[in-house]
Amino acid sequence: MTFAIVTFVAVFLLLLTGGLLLFYRQAMLQRMRAVIRPKEERENLSGVMQYTGHAFGEVVERFERVLPKSQSEVSITQQRLIRAGFRSDSAIKKYYGAKVLIPALLCVLLTVTGFARGNPFVAYFVALVAGFLAPDFWLSRKIAARQASIRRSLPDVLDLLVICIEAGQSLDQATARTSQELRLAHPAITDELHVVVLEQRAGRPRTDAWRHFAERTAVDAVRNLVSVLVQSEQFGTSAAKTLRIHSDTLRTQRRQRIEEQAAKTSVKLVFPLVFFIFPSLFLVTLGPAIIVISESFKQFFNH
Repeated sequence: MTFAIVTFVAVFLLLLTGGLLLFYRQAMLQRMRAVIRPKEERENLSGVMQYTGHAFGEVVERFERVLPKSQSEVSITQQRLIRAGFRSDSAIKKYYGAKVLIPALLCVLLTVTGFARGNPFVAYFVALVAGFLAPDFWLSRKIAARQASIRRSLPDVLDLLVICIEAGQSLDQATARTSQELRLAHPAITDELHVVVLEQRAGRPRTDAWRHFAERTAVDAVRNLVSVLVQSEQFGTSAAKTLRIHSDTLRTQRRQRIEEQAAKTSVKLVFPLVFFIFPSLFLVTLGPAIIVISESFKQFFNH
């Protein structure tokens, strides 16, 4: 078993190296020159590594042509990738390439390890389905994690926006400053705010830029924020006061959500208690008594 796994890994690495050498010979030559002349090529080491990663991504992109897809499906997938934070043009090609490459690798793994000998049809079918759905599952997890990060960091962003506006800056300047100051602490939402700033600098109206922000993230709290900002601009109310009230509301909702989850804990603990803890307690407490009773019945019936 161990020998089969090691053989599969060795063959996979050999094929991967051969593909990189065949399609991206220039990158290999640069790495060889870096080994021969390390002092001269040390500065280009990071560039070579980035180029190698880009080369591997392009190898994956070649498999996306195998999978048939419609334009509507591509647009929906691209929207999901944007919500996950992947805005490059090659992201959708890598996504569809992974949906072809992962099932093929799983089938090769089943063949090498011998897991498919008992029931090959079921094993290969499960491998194909699991490999095809694995990128969807991974992308859904990434979207959910990014939306949760945006939802948690939104009150802090609103507080800094309020501080910048009360200091005399406009909403556009406050948005740009917030995207710079909180980039390390909250990278997900500051990345989206940076896109809002770029759209406004390109000439897009403020309301449209913020509405696109809500559409990209698909977070209810962001949608409420955008609607509040649009109404504040239409009616001419104070943006700082509006954002402060909205920030307090978000913190109150977050506290209520945590209290709700804490209240559900007692109900969620019923199933572990019934199926795992109670049987162990019954075994420890009633086990000796059952043994004594059984021995007593044996002695009684023997007499």
